[in-house]
Amino acid sequence: MPKKKKEWIAMLLAGGQGSRLCSLTGKIAKSAVKFGGKYRIIDFTLTNCVNSGIDTVGVLTQYQPHLLNEYLGTGVPWDLDRMWGGLKILPPYQRQHGADWYRSTANAIYQNIDFINRYDPDYVIILSGDHIYRMDYRKMLEYHKEKNSDCTIAVLDVPLSEAGRFGIMSTDNDGRIIKFTEKPKIPESTKASMGIYIFGKDKLISYLEADDADAESSNDFGKNVIPSILAAGEKLYAYEFEGYWKDVGTVSSLWEANMDMLGPDPKLNLNDKDWSIYSRQDSRPPQHIGRLAVVENSVVTEGCEIYGSVINCVLGSGVRVMSGARVRDSVLMDDVLISEGARVDCAIVDTGAVVGAGARVGAVRDESIPLSDVPVTVVGSEVILPSGCEVTPYEKLVMV
Repeated sequence: MPKKKKEWIAMLLAGGQGSRLCSLTGKIAKSAVKFGGKYRIIDFTLTNCVNSGIDTVGVLTQYQPHLLNEYLGTGVPWDLDRMWGGLKILPPYQRQHGADWYRSTANAIYQNIDFINRYDPDYVIILSGDHIYRMDYRKMLEYHKEKNSDCTIAVLDVPLSEAGRFGIMSTDNDGRIIKFTEKPKIPESTKASMGIYIFGKDKLISYLEADDADAESSNDFGKNVIPSILAAGEKLYAYEFEGYWKDVGTVSSLWEANMDMLGPDPKLNLNDKDWSIYSRQDSRPPQHIGRLAVVENSVVTEGCEIYGSVINCVLGSGVRVMSGARVRDSVLMDDVLISEGARVDCAIVDTGAVVGAGARVGAVRDESIPLSDVPVTVVGSEVILPSGCEVTPYEKLVMV
């Protein structure tokens, strides 16, 4: 029985090391880092795929993949366990002429051309596994078809002061891209690439093959492939996205995104029942809030025990905050223990860490300082801080 041709498939890049996340990615891939108490970062892109009707997703893994591979499994939580298609993990592998690590984004897709051809899709959407956002990719595909585009890039309008961190595009009145500059020193536009691309399959493969044959190329979409397509006079269009989107590749941006969930009118609202975020979360007992506990403006996941004060925080499952302890403006991942009388401010405390009795972590946030300028302290997985110690905002503790 012949296999059914796919209209489109997704290739999800999830092999990044995430060195700017410090000790949070010492043992796991960036896309596997916990977020929002009960999710992992990759949950958002996978959810977007299934909610957009994409039933075939190749997840390209490389750096520290074991936990991520285990977490993804066969794709059941995202309704991607299919006999034909579904979720497929794509690590580097031995080929006829040897093996090679994924050298960069374009090379990673190039090494999986056989996977793409297996499903013979009309279109391929390239995604990243380290962004927090909700997006209906179907609308972007409709736009791609309407413009008869060779490549469509999702863009977000960013402040001019931040534009130098992104690939920046200038467009004409019809939305066609006329100039693309990767991380410009003097930005000419504020339309920033979100790292989301839609290609026709044949066009994508032809440019990936040409890029691989170029010995001078660094094999990156933003640095090499997109500029080559533009220089060749192909039709590139910008699809403007107006929702919430955050690249959580740094400690400060990860902390900010968690803080964006809080408040009466949060920037990131995960309670939209029409676009639920799917996750492979273990089952825990309900939260327990002690008689003298104080919990304000916080996300508290299953299994937490709160006896002290928790203000403006995001708590993963199994967190314990003991009597007299105070945690403020912080992100605590699974199974963290904050002992009696300890204080934690503006910090990310990774899974299984212990903050000893009376210890001090971080510095109290100055409300006049923008979130993006707040110094965030990181305590790594399984770190045990002794009683009475003090950790400044510029120290990043890792397991020894």
